[in-house]
Amino acid sequence: MAIERYDSNQRMSKCVVHGNTVYLAGIVANDPKGKDMTAQTKDILAQIDGYLAKAGTDKSKLLSANIWVTSMSEFAAMNAAWDAWVSPGNTPARATVEARLAAPEYKVEIMVQAAK
Repeated sequence: MAIERYDSNQRMSKCVVHGNTVYLAGIVANDPKGKDMTAQTKDILAQIDGYLAKAGTDKSKLLSANIWVTSMSEFAAMNAAWDAWVSPGNTPARATVEARLAAPEYKVEIMVQAAK
């Protein structure tokens, strides 16, 4: 079974298609410095839209989501951006959220799986 990659860094791909599943990992904001949690989340969600489109699917086919945030005190801001992005009937709206992220300039990191 072929594995397709949809980014330029082959050592650590952000988007991999394996069979009928699209895996996106390590998605963080571009140029994060100075961006608040809402801005970083919107940046990440736009990237996810782009990767899913290249892989031939979209957010309506999300299977799961894991979100890491630097602080749960900023959870409401991230969650509002997430809820506005996810379609209302989609189960990954119940994403797993954890308050831990290594690089302090990144406030949010999102990993998702979607059906192709």
